[in-house]
Amino acid sequence: MTSQYQLSCGWNDCLPPRIPEGPLTGERTANVVIVGAGFTGIACAKEWQSLAPEDEIVVLEATTVGEGNPGRNSGFLLEIALAEDAEAGRIAQLEAANQLTRAAMASIKEDVDRFGEQGILARSGTYRAAASPIGLAALERYETFLAAAGLSYRRLSATELEQELGTRFYQAGLYSPDCYLAQPAAVIRALAKGLPSAVSLYEHSPVIKLDLQCGKWRVLTPEGAITAHKVVLANNAFAARLGFARGHLASVYTYAGLTPRLPESVLDTLGTNQDWGLLPTHRLGSTLRRTSDGRLLIRSLHDYEQERPASSIRSELKSRLHNRFPQLEDVDFEHLWGGAVGFTLNGGLVWGELESGLFASCGCNGGGTVKGTLLGSLIAAKALGEPTPDVLALFGQASWMPPEPFRSVGFHLTSAWESWQGREER
Repeated sequence: MTSQYQLSCGWNDCLPPRIPEGPLTGERTANVVIVGAGFTGIACAKEWQSLAPEDEIVVLEATTVGEGNPGRNSGFLLEIALAEDAEAGRIAQLEAANQLTRAAMASIKEDVDRFGEQGILARSGTYRAAASPIGLAALERYETFLAAAGLSYRRLSATELEQELGTRFYQAGLYSPDCYLAQPAAVIRALAKGLPSAVSLYEHSPVIKLDLQCGKWRVLTPEGAITAHKVVLANNAFAARLGFARGHLASVYTYAGLTPRLPESVLDTLGTNQDWGLLPTHRLGSTLRRTSDGRLLIRSLHDYEQERPASSIRSELKSRLHNRFPQLEDVDFEHLWGGAVGFTLNGGLVWGELESGLFASCGCNGGGTVKGTLLGSLIAAKALGEPTPDVLALFGQASWMPPEPFRSVGFHLTSAWESWQGREER
């Protein structure tokens, strides 16, 4: 299935036009077909080619590189575990996972340095901030984790946050250096540019059918078909739409608004830090970015399996941005878009061999840049019979979700309750 969105990707729209590769046409064969040219799929293709250089490797991208989900995120490339994973009792497990994710981040940076433009990736660190008692409690738990793990951080008061970020919205915060900030569409373009020449990339080639015939997988697109020994699903939220992992994986849509480049008179009111990112302590809170070229981004709102109307997105995001920055009352968004996250009930992964010759690396729950890169490399190794770490022990296995309509009802009830609890963090 293709990942069609009602609005184009704002990060991608900020870049010069790119000439995409042509779509798959006609019949061909391959050793492996990788579905999705995102962080996971590109890492998988690179590792596969390194381990099996004689294999024919095909990557299928439903849209174009930079326009799909890998370009629609907020541009946080975290080297350490997410706040939701931050339990001090799991330090040894998290340290093992963090060693792997740091190596994956290093590989991303190496490729961006080689194939990308300057200024699209920087180790700027990230803030986490709280605006209410429920947020402050979560912030305290995260600080406990950081201290127990021996990770560097800095605590900030409301006054210090206002001085650095230009907002009085938050009561307290933490700053961690273990995060890169990116122009995500530019980064995924650079990674795709660095694919080995032996890898065949086809864009505008959504997979519309996938089935097993005579011991081989037949992958059908609108204009072509491939017969392959193995298939890797690296399309995260959309894997379930092909009929796999439906009992474990769902799509949750979130939305982003990006302002024009702001005038210096406005930027002077936005604190001393000119390139920063802020993650909420509550999972239904709002993510913020200030870019080095003088824009502000806000990402917020959540919907289950379906996008909401664009008019509603604009008004809701403007309200949340202006709550944080009243000085931007007259500022509108230049770009507005949505993106789907591969969501699992317990935050675990859909990872491994689902059926004979069919592998998947999905369900990153919003952490699909660095973690997705790592897991893409490891799924290639697993599919080729190479030794790998115990991925599911480190990152968790997705739990079963109830079928519809119970799943949808449960999501909306839980979301409404959590949204009410965290209403001051939105």
